[in-house]
Amino acid sequence: MSTDPREALDAFLEAVREHYAASAHRNGDQDPRVEAAYMALADAFEIYEDAIYTAFDEVTPFELFDDVEDAKDDDEFLLDDDDEDD
Repeated sequence: MSTDPREALDAFLEAVREHYAASAHRNGDQDPRVEAAYMALADAFEIYEDAIYTAFDEVTPFELFDDVEDAKDDDEFLLDDDDEDD
């Protein structure tokens, strides 16, 4: 099923707004509203990226991390690359 890229963009932007609102009014480190907004934002982004690729063969410059370990692995890789330049 293909999604209209404009509709996906609108949904993605709304998810960004919701994430901002939840973050601005967070109630502690484990605020369930922030966590839900985070997941909704990630889902909306993936739908948008798929729609824009399907419609226009275009991608975004962004990458989602599945979890903290993936981010940590990428940070370590980047640090290793910096060492090679010295």
